[in-house]
Amino acid sequence: MQPLEDQLTADFYDYEGLLPDEERKLLLRARTFMRTEVKPLVNEYWARGEFPKELIGKFRELGLAGVAYEGYGDPLPASSHLLTGMLAMEYSRTDASVATFFGVHNGLAMYSVYQGGNQEQRDRWLPKMAAMDKIGAFAMTEPLGGSDVAGGMRTTAKREGDTWILNGSKKWIGNATFADLVVVWARDVDDNNVKGFVVEKDSPGFVPVKIENKIAFRIVENAEITLTDVRVPEANRLQNIDSFRDVAEILRATRGGVAWQALGVMIGAYELALDYAKERKQFGRPIARFQLVQDMLVKSLGNITASWGMLVQLARLQDAGIFKDEHSSLAKAFVTSRMREVVAWSREIFGGNGIVLDYDIARFFADAEAIYSFEGTREMNTLIVGKSITGESAFV
Repeated sequence: MQPLEDQLTADFYDYEGLLPDEERKLLLRARTFMRTEVKPLVNEYWARGEFPKELIGKFRELGLAGVAYEGYGDPLPASSHLLTGMLAMEYSRTDASVATFFGVHNGLAMYSVYQGGNQEQRDRWLPKMAAMDKIGAFAMTEPLGGSDVAGGMRTTAKREGDTWILNGSKKWIGNATFADLVVVWARDVDDNNVKGFVVEKDSPGFVPVKIENKIAFRIVENAEITLTDVRVPEANRLQNIDSFRDVAEILRATRGGVAWQALGVMIGAYELALDYAKERKQFGRPIARFQLVQDMLVKSLGNITASWGMLVQLARLQDAGIFKDEHSSLAKAFVTSRMREVVAWSREIFGGNGIVLDYDIARFFADAEAIYSFEGTREMNTLIVGKSITGESAFV
């Protein structure tokens, strides 16, 4: 029997019960870590707009980075996509910003090296990244580009002998202000194909500047990066990436991770609202006894349960190696839309207290907006699915 603090009231259909015992233990380890090490810090750092660097050492001790990568994660040889999804959910259930720090490092950056690098590159970087001795970032989005990144990337790479010269700029790059390794995507001026490069911290010409005044993901240190004649050795070019088609393989997997993150935000917001409804009294009784409050709570639970079921099946498709772009796109579009509904209903249950950071729900409400937009907007993901089911492209 789980301790009460480890039981999720939002897991109405016992989806966690699908995990084998060993993977369930890892999920509960993450849950305890987020409750004891992360939750006490997040509101202070969210208000300050800074990332708590002391958490890096604590994540190192947690030992869950790299569990998805065969030969690099400890303690399992390679975990299921169901576990990695539920871990993303668990981190976001406490704080979406901290979950994004970990997801950028463990997902986008590490998966780029794992999927796009050759064996020598994997062995050179992944052990240190799995141990969190080296922190990673992923630089694709540009100041003037978004959904058109496949054909509109402006950052360039020019080869000169065994060196590549990178020029351009990137924006909204999480972890970039302090990352040791940044995977930078650039268009080769000679063959017009997108290629990936691992740029090391403090490389001459590589300048990350923190983006200030955000209303969401304030703990994530997003940066705008300027690249001016940054010299990168051929040994740091990801050798298995030859075009944007190869990059899409990476985005397909990480987009599903964002859907799991949205599920975690839903669960966190719902739990806060449920606890508040039981405690808050109006007209001499808890507002949990009011019909309209119960309606919002049940609709929230329905969204959570439906989204969780969709993501369980997505994980099964991933484990079977048969999932496609449209599968992750439907999950990202659907689950983030349901998340928006849940955080709005949850904030509404708090009334005026819902806009005060002390009650936590305001942080979830604001952070949901960032998750709704990144890794492909709802509109673009919808059109990817639309193309799949109709055979007609509405966006190119």
